[in-house]
Amino acid sequence: MAELSGLTGLNPKVIQVLNPYCQDMIAIHGENLKSIILYGSATGEDFVSKRSNVNLMIVLGEVTQASLKNSLKTVAKGRKRGIVAPLFLSEEHIRRSADVFPIEFLEIQENHVVLYGDDPFESLEIDRSNIRLQCEHELKGKLIRVRQGYLERGLLKKNIASLLTESLTSFIPVFRNMLRLVGEQLPKRRQDVIEKTAERFDVSPDPFVKILRLKEGMKVPDARAVDGIFADYLTELDKLAIAIDEL
Repeated sequence: MAELSGLTGLNPKVIQVLNPYCQDMIAIHGENLKSIILYGSATGEDFVSKRSNVNLMIVLGEVTQASLKNSLKTVAKGRKRGIVAPLFLSEEHIRRSADVFPIEFLEIQENHVVLYGDDPFESLEIDRSNIRLQCEHELKGKLIRVRQGYLERGLLKKNIASLLTESLTSFIPVFRNMLRLVGEQLPKRRQDVIEKTAERFDVSPDPFVKILRLKEGMKVPDARAVDGIFADYLTELDKLAIAIDEL
């Protein structure tokens, strides 16, 4: 059995699900497996057991249909325990894609744990010149999808609450990189990111914090309250969409 690294300090529940999953991946891919990388909330204080996903990147020398097929059973078992389908990338793909996905790769580079193998992000140079454009694209695109999601799911308050929590998760990296663009220190905790973004760009943090509480397990309020949160959420996101134009 291979020894995993970087487990010290992780949530015990995360360690419990990672061990068998990673051992399976090591056995399946052998010498073609270069790294297993943990990233996202499971690396730190924002992880909420039974609510947060566990995100992994599997780095292979070569990613083929066979390597994906051989991983299907392990991935299926992992999904039942909160490990979402991992990112399968080759070393070459990572090197050649840093300019295309600067936000995603910077987020991983600054907040990841190497569980097995080498660290492909240690010496990776990421061109930051495209960050503002990607922030604008992501923020405005996600805002459109939130409106669309409301039209599809808005008849039930539970569905609206799910839409709010799912979408907020996707906005946090954008907020962090908006702060990066204006030279702010980048907080690690999601609530700190929200509050600093609100302060720096003159928007209200209230709807974002309320949604974060829902994500952390707070009881969903009545339908009128959920609608109110959604309305305020759209208002503040619209303000941020204007703010990114001015950077």
